[in-house]
Amino acid sequence: MSPNLSIVSNGKKFMWDGQLYATKEEASQAEETYRKDNFEVQSLEQEQKFVLYTRRVAKEIVAPL
Repeated sequence: MSPNLSIVSNGKKFMWDGQLYATKEEASQAEETYRKDNFEVQSLEQEQKFVLYTRRVAKEIVAPL
């Protein structure tokens, strides 16, 4: 199984976190951790595995002078 590297949901691009979760509970624990780190998370079930897609908007962009 090879999930898509990214998905678009509601006009927002999410990137796969690179992990395959065997159970809904494992995926939920990882999702909670991402949310605590201020990520938006989308979870999907594919071929009896769970995958997470995440995104985080940069709060401040610092460009060198």
